[in-house]
This record gives sequence, C-alpha cells and structure tokens, in this order.
Amino acid sequence: MATTDNAKEAFAGESQANRKYQAFSEKAAEEGFKNVATLYKAASEAEAIHAKKLLKVLATIGPTTKNLEASIEGETHEFTSMYPAFIREAESEKKSDALLAFTHAMKAEQVHAGLYRKALDAVKSGSDLPREKIFLCPICGNIEVGKVPDKCPICGVFGKQFREITL
Repeated sequence: MATTDNAKEAFAGESQANRKYQAFSEKAAEEGFKNVATLYKAASEAEAIHAKKLLKVLATIGPTTKNLEASIEGETHEFTSMYPAFIREAESEKKSDALLAFTHAMKAEQVHAGLYRKALDAVKSGSDLPREKIFLCPICGNIEVGKVPDKCPICGVFGKQFREITL
C-alpha cells in the first residue's frame, strides 16, 4: 500500500511540475530568455514522462470506455461540487481573479463532460467520434467541435483566438 500511496503522490507532484515548468517556459520566452525557456520546456516534458510512467504503475490507464467513464466522473465532480464550492469561497473572500479562473474552469469542465459522454456513446457502439475539427479556447479551456464560434460562450474571447487541436 505504501508504494501505491507514494506513486499517487509522485504522480501529483510530477503533473504539477509539468504544468508549472510549461508556464515558466512561456514566461521566460516572453521576457526574451529563449535558452531558459527551452530548458524549462525540456524539464516540463521530462516531468510529463515521469507522470505517464506513474499512471502505468498505478494501473490508471484502462480501455477507452473505462477511461471515458472515469473522465466523465472526474469532470462532473469538478463542475457540480468542487468548483461551485471554490467559487463560493472566492466570492466570500472577494478574490476576483480566483473567482474568474474557477468560473471559467467550472463551465469548461461541464462542456468536457458532455463531449466525453458523446465519445463514450460512440465507443460503446463500436465506432469513433465523427471526424470533425476540434478547437480549444486559450483563455478558459472551452472545447468546440466542428467550427469555431464568433465568441467563446464561456469567456467571450473572439473565435479567431481559438486554436485547432490535432494529433
């Protein structure tokens, strides 16, 4: 049991380091430190390698149907329970930056859960999702399928800022 607990803690740490170092890379690049940015990018990708190996150690990656079910459960928890509680706390503390981040994430997680439900239905019927373009809002994390809206329905950013996601 201790090894499993250690692997869970290590996965959380590696995952957080991956995202943190990616953000640090972007900041260094923005400030003109190209080589520091590259170092952080490499470290970010290294942390992702560690996290993926730990997912395997934890036997977290299953068949796609099980992965989708777990994803739906996680996203649903976030938009029905976790983020609403965080939003209430941010409101009571008058933390407008956190309130905005939590609200955008909550609304995007609801979209993600719906998309995963559609994917699960398709996979259970023995097929993939229909081939459509998938777009990501760089501000709030909203995902749009098929076409980009004029404005993001969650954060209001112009659709031209969305980026297409490809494999």
